[in-house]
Amino acid sequence: MSALTDDTLPASPRAVRDEMVVFVVMAALLLIVPWTGIYPFFVMQALCFALLACAFNLLIGYGGLLSFGHAMFLGTAGYLTAHALKVWGLSPELGILFGTLGAAALGVITGYVSIRRQGIYFSMITLALSQLLFFVYLQTPFTHGEDGIQGIPQGYLFGVFNLAKPITLYYVVLAGFLGGFLIIYRTINSPFGEVLKAIRENEPRAISLGYKTDQYKLVAFILSGTLAGFAGSLKVFVAQNASLTDVHWTMSGEVVLMTLVGGLGTVFGPVVGAFVIIAMQQYLAGFGQWVTVIQGVIFVTCVLTFRRGVIGEIAHYFRRSL
Repeated sequence: MSALTDDTLPASPRAVRDEMVVFVVMAALLLIVPWTGIYPFFVMQALCFALLACAFNLLIGYGGLLSFGHAMFLGTAGYLTAHALKVWGLSPELGILFGTLGAAALGVITGYVSIRRQGIYFSMITLALSQLLFFVYLQTPFTHGEDGIQGIPQGYLFGVFNLAKPITLYYVVLAGFLGGFLIIYRTINSPFGEVLKAIRENEPRAISLGYKTDQYKLVAFILSGTLAGFAGSLKVFVAQNASLTDVHWTMSGEVVLMTLVGGLGTVFGPVVGAFVIIAMQQYLAGFGQWVTVIQGVIFVTCVLTFRRGVIGEIAHYFRRSL
């Protein structure tokens, strides 16, 4: 019988109100980014990875399922969207829909295979499936192997918004991120989310209460994969390419790193973690291979000094102060 902690108790009305205030502040700050002189490409890239990290956090932070294969959803949706745009000539909204639905279908298949296992076995199965897809995409003609799909047209969203304009593209990516974030937030604070937390804390007890835990975990896995795929589809418009990098296991490792640095099981932690990691990659690129070493040092430091992650430690401090 596990004891209830701050993380397992349902969110109080005050906590929900505070989180919505933080969300409004975050949205307001992101809205004015193009007018502050900050490089928009960096922020758009960070927003795509922030949504990916939030989707991953939904699975591990609230469902207790550690996936080492989330890159397969990001990369698959990216390839499908890129192919639909460049080869089939679909409009941006249909390309995004096609990529996201492809990730959802992949989530159904891989989730059905992996969700029956727990702990490290589940993690290893997701890693194996992700690497299997990596080698498939390496050999499949439509992905162009190591060259990837380059020069993807951005087009007009809904025939109106010209995505070739950086500011227009930025606000489209921002809208996609905020929409995905709100879906995750609503899921976490719904009865479904409370059952997920119960499964994370004590699955045998949840089963004894009559919940079909495998079904709940499968739905969470599919939703997480779908939103990760949505992030991959948006990323195609930002980078204008789809490559094997997004499917490689190192990408799954980066998502884990983002979530842990920001705060596992916190609402805003993955967003902060994604911005921290992408900022390091962007502004420390001059150090070459040493970027990985620097990231490792920062990660170890965060684990030793901020065991709950940056946002997790801040939230814990304020809870103690009240």
